[in-house]
Amino acid sequence: MKIIVPMAGRGSRLRPHSLTVPKPLIPVAGQPIVHRLVKDIAKVLKQPIEEIAFVLGDPAWFGDDVVSSLEDLAKGLGAKASIYRQDQPLGTGHAIMCAKPSLSGPAVIAYADTLIRAEFDLDATADSVIWTKQVENPEAYGVVKLNENNEIVELVEKPETFVSDQAVIGIYYFKDVAVLKGKLQEILDENVMNGGEYQINDGIKRMMAEGKVFKTGTVDEWMDCGNKAITIETNQRMLSFLKADGDEQLVSASAKLDNSTIIEPCFIGENVILKDSTVGPHVSIGNNSVIENSSVKNSLIQTNTTIKNANLDDAMIGNHVKYDGNYTSISIGDYSVLE
Repeated sequence: MKIIVPMAGRGSRLRPHSLTVPKPLIPVAGQPIVHRLVKDIAKVLKQPIEEIAFVLGDPAWFGDDVVSSLEDLAKGLGAKASIYRQDQPLGTGHAIMCAKPSLSGPAVIAYADTLIRAEFDLDATADSVIWTKQVENPEAYGVVKLNENNEIVELVEKPETFVSDQAVIGIYYFKDVAVLKGKLQEILDENVMNGGEYQINDGIKRMMAEGKVFKTGTVDEWMDCGNKAITIETNQRMLSFLKADGDEQLVSASAKLDNSTIIEPCFIGENVILKDSTVGPHVSIGNNSVIENSSVKNSLIQTNTTIKNANLDDAMIGNHVKYDGNYTSISIGDYSVLE
């Protein structure tokens, strides 16, 4: 089994954070989004992962440190890491085809701006499985249309009339991803574009037209990381899941508490110092950060950041920030200073 992860875009909805840290690398509950996504997919698949192919963008944003962290991620799952570059933002189909040498055999394709919780077995009778989540407002999503055999027969983007309540979340399984590769090559050769981009859906539709069987794999939880508010909500939900699972040590043994209280669930990274502060619930603090004389809840604070004299709720703060004040709902990027 292979996992293909297009993650070239930086994203605009998470600025200023995604100006200096690519969106898939923003940490949620102490780990970058892409790391958690890949690990969760590997857990669902319940089979050895042979290769993980990452499609990255501009080396100025996805540099050697990013490559090294992704190689370590793959190694930790017993897999080979393959690194590809998408030099132009030409859509999902184009991103996948940038990993063309890896597109053979069974594979999962997953876009690295979402997190999931799921437990199911892949349908062995299907040529492909599209992972979906039941939603209350399907008109806001791309959804699948099913026939009487619960096979996907159509993909419908933001339907004005009800088609189904199963929204496509951006994770796909292909029994042989080379079939998709062939269809996407046709899309590229014929210059078939939607919205100025080459889309995975156009390749999938050609597979459906040839009678390939598509089924749904329904996830229990689908957590987006598209903007500040929803990323903080995802951090909260993920911390609660991890606390219930009990599989991860959420508070580092090297964290130092001085007259401070942690209200779980929280993630507290390596060498974090908490002084005269109350932290939690639902707070993630990255390595080497300092919280002093402050109250912090429902917030995500990255690495090497110092917070003093603050009362924070629903805050998202980047790396290497120095913050002193009493603002409450803020979004601060890397290397900012507020005094």
